Amino acid sequence: MTSAPRENHASRAADPGTLVVMAWSAEAPDGDMPYLLAYSLGDVPGGPQAATAAVERLLEDNGLPADGDVVDGAARPDLPVGLVVEGDQAVVTMVGFSARCLPPREWLAAVAERGYAYFLFTTRPWPRAEPGKAVAPEALAAFAGAEETLNAAAHVVLPARSPRPATRVTDGD
Repeated sequence: MTSAPRENHASRAADPGTLVVMAWSAEAPDGDMPYLLAYSLGDVPGGPQAATAAVERLLEDNGLPADGDVVDGAARPDLPVGLVVEGDQAVVTMVGFSARCLPPREWLAAVAERGYAYFLFTTRPWPRAEPGKAVAPEALAAFAGAEETLNAAAHVVLPARSPRPATRVTDGD
């Protein structure tokens, strides 16, 4: 899934380039863990360093430290980051960013079981993992598990929500 940043301020925020979100699940001691990984391709005029700075700003603007510490989204109801799962789609939102993806069935089952996903938004660009191109599991594990990726990322245990049901309006009959 990819998304362009949305402008939410009168002045233009720094451009992080193309942002990508990937969903996958992996075995954990207590069952499958659903993961979401967000990163920039680093495809901006200033190059990867400019993209890194822009993602750092985006995370900072959303109250997410890019220092490897884990934020418990359930304990922070004011956190401006959300995950909505509906049918076969997942939508991640935050101020300045919104992205939708079609995660694998295993991910959907894991998030339904746990009620949350582990969201990793790294400031480290990954230009080789382009949208629409398959990523080998080994390449994903190498990037997502690299110390450089993990230490330069916001880590959020992000509760999965369902869309609110439509409110029914009656005429009093």
